[in-house]
Amino acid sequence: MDLLQQKLAELIQTYQTVQKDLEFLRFFLEMTEDQRNQNEELQAIWSRVVEVVYRAELEIDWTLVGRDWTLVAGDINLLKSEAQVIYDSISCGDEIKRPNETVTLVPSQVTATTYNQDLVGFQEEVEAITCRLTSRLTKLDVVSIVGMPGLGKTTLANAVYTSPSVMSHFHIRGWCTVSQEYSNHNLLVQILSSINSGNPNQYLEMNEGDLAIKLKQDLLKNRYLLVLDDLWGIEAWNFLEKLLPDDAKGSRILITSRLQNLSLADSKAHSLRYLSEEESWELMQKKLVGKEGHLAKLSGVGFQIAKSCGGLPLTIVLVAGILAATAEDRLEKVAESLTSSSVLEDKSCMKTLDLSYSHLSGDLKPCFLYFSAFQEDENIPVRRLLWLWISERFVQKTEGKSLEDAANDFLKDLVDRSLVMVSKHRTMGGAKACRIHDLVHEFCVKKAKEENFLHIVRRGKDLSCLTDLSKPVRRVCDQNASNSKILEIMPPFPELRGLLLFKNSGLMPKKKDLGSKVLEVLDLGNLVFDAHFPMEVVALVDLRYLALHIGGIESVPSAIGNLERLQTFLVRGNSRNTLLPETIWNIKTLRHLCTTSSSYGFTFPVENLDQLDTLTVATDRLDQLDALTLAIDPNSQSLQKILAKVPSIRRLKCFSEEVARNCDTNLAFDCLSQLESLSLHRFGGCRFEFPLSLKKLTLSSNRQPWSEISTIGNLPNLEALKLLHDSFVGEKWEMKEKEFPKLQVLKLFGLDFRSWTATPDATSDDHFPLLKNLVVQYCEELEELPDCLGECTTFEMIQVSWCRKSVVASVKQIQNDLVDKGIQVLKIVTECFDDEEEVVVEEDDDDDDDDDDEEESIPTDAESIPSQSTLIHVP
Repeated sequence: MDLLQQKLAELIQTYQTVQKDLEFLRFFLEMTEDQRNQNEELQAIWSRVVEVVYRAELEIDWTLVGRDWTLVAGDINLLKSEAQVIYDSISCGDEIKRPNETVTLVPSQVTATTYNQDLVGFQEEVEAITCRLTSRLTKLDVVSIVGMPGLGKTTLANAVYTSPSVMSHFHIRGWCTVSQEYSNHNLLVQILSSINSGNPNQYLEMNEGDLAIKLKQDLLKNRYLLVLDDLWGIEAWNFLEKLLPDDAKGSRILITSRLQNLSLADSKAHSLRYLSEEESWELMQKKLVGKEGHLAKLSGVGFQIAKSCGGLPLTIVLVAGILAATAEDRLEKVAESLTSSSVLEDKSCMKTLDLSYSHLSGDLKPCFLYFSAFQEDENIPVRRLLWLWISERFVQKTEGKSLEDAANDFLKDLVDRSLVMVSKHRTMGGAKACRIHDLVHEFCVKKAKEENFLHIVRRGKDLSCLTDLSKPVRRVCDQNASNSKILEIMPPFPELRGLLLFKNSGLMPKKKDLGSKVLEVLDLGNLVFDAHFPMEVVALVDLRYLALHIGGIESVPSAIGNLERLQTFLVRGNSRNTLLPETIWNIKTLRHLCTTSSSYGFTFPVENLDQLDTLTVATDRLDQLDALTLAIDPNSQSLQKILAKVPSIRRLKCFSEEVARNCDTNLAFDCLSQLESLSLHRFGGCRFEFPLSLKKLTLSSNRQPWSEISTIGNLPNLEALKLLHDSFVGEKWEMKEKEFPKLQVLKLFGLDFRSWTATPDATSDDHFPLLKNLVVQYCEELEELPDCLGECTTFEMIQVSWCRKSVVASVKQIQNDLVDKGIQVLKIVTECFDDEEEVVVEEDDDDDDDDDDEEESIPTDAESIPSQSTLIHVP
């Protein structure tokens, strides 16, 4: 025993010594991040330091998975020696500058690219293409936009696609991004999701043949416009062309491509030019709006910088992102370095991208490189991305902010630098989905490989190449959706920390391990398990992020409690509620416990909850839990005890285990003082008590009488309200004064009320004083919108779909009232169903899940806006 204690004491002392060395090495990494690109010797030392830090981390984690203590102690001793060598080499040199000696650096190679939303210099092209699309030519016509990457092909196509004349001309519009690597199945899913404004999940399970038939049926006898963005070859067009009906309705196909020699019949190509010097400066100024101090300091040199970009919009936007992120006191040095270097002469944008990358902080660089794990042109769910960043420990908690908010700040920084674009917005603002330009993606993949950050696998031989690397493989992402055998053929990588199989499907192989015992991030995509939860997963005690598809598996094993570091547990494809074990409460680090299902959530053992006393509930809690998908029996007394164990939760989605009817139960959520977003589904007849902190509320199938809506209207901080099918029942909604004081977004879907009224002679301050977006869909009995909405001067959008003609007439009256107040209306598109026509109401996919995040969002940019709608956009 004494000998063991002595060895343990020696080991602890060794750890402490190594820890001190590593603290210095961390400082070394931060201080040499910029200079290392200019000094080969410094770069070599920097790389060795990174390897030492990773190895030290691995040695510590290996002790947790049962590695022999003697071996670990020996390895740490070797690490100490290597750390000492690096320390001595640094101490003998004078390369390192202290933090106040900032160096302005323009490396020899640069890369960065982004999606430019500001259209400059192409107004004539917009008018010409719009005229071609809306001409009287009745046969199907193909129009193409061609040019090198970064010229703005997608931006131009989007400007045409969302123009009022195009929106009103076509019955159906759809957008599809093809990319270099594509599948016919994915193209069909994209198009159908776009033209039907639906959730892609409803099409993913359909086979290619059924998808093709549905596409033909949906397009037939309609005047349609389809945009095929980023077409790389004729093959994708040849496949789709056979499915596109030409019934002399004047339908059009708009194609963007970097290839000038695409052989498309009857296609007239619009070749994009470079911007002029004046247009380049105009675009740069637009990207620096809000940075008046920067523009003042750039008044002389700014035009020269823009001129040096060679008329390529992508380069201009990237350079503007660098300038916008530069402190004013350093702006002149950075501007001088830009004008004096050859960086901006590279027409491929790669040097500019490298420059943008070099200006990122050490915290932002791994976040940016993580985009290489996703496929080119993929719309990336923001919540999933942020949770991955958190689990990878790229994000550190800052005072006054949660990890999720800090991660969101990182994303905003990348967006502000024009490296990332927001492709979908949330109803309450902020990013719901994001993406990067294909050139930026190319740069990310290349840089991630160079820095041994992440390796992409697209075919079996890619795995064998990884075994030949001299450095340890830390992250592997398989982007081949059809490669269901990857886990069978993947060799062991002892140092592997992240395994991402986002797109994989098929049957999970029976394998004892996953190639590494120190995995921290594991996403098994849509791999299906044979009726049993994969026990090899619960042996990975370092896991911080776990996402898997469980299908019909009814329960999670108690061994999940072994994962004491787990932060995110995400379940896909559950066809029923999933029972969690009691041991889930042992994982104090849990932050996100969610399913992606629109119908099912997690349940807890009721018998155990009912037996808990107050003291046990108070001490056995998940204090860090931020998001939860829950399924409960509304007649049980367990809800309050569950909520008491998750006091810090901010996002809660709650289902009744079975469709409740007239349960006459009071469900109190007011104990959750930090709750911001709440979704309640299938609690027929229940009454609710809400916390005052609530900002977003979604209700469906709760069948409350309209008299209960005042409970919601009196919430002081509510900003978004979605009342979906059968959330309220009854013929009349009569609004009371002073309700909904902060509401900005209101969505009504599939409700059966006939009359919607407000207090007579009410002013805009009495009802919806801050309302910006109103969406009314499939409310087929509703006769008109209340007159008081004409007093809402804060409106940005009104969308009415599949309602009576009288509702459309009331929208036009609201428009006239706004015009009388001097508010200019930008866009109007009207169409409604005939009173005699039968309306089929499809399920609304208003899913606030925290992974694929299919919640309803405000349509932006290339998102499809239903043509069967009335739209009013107000500046």
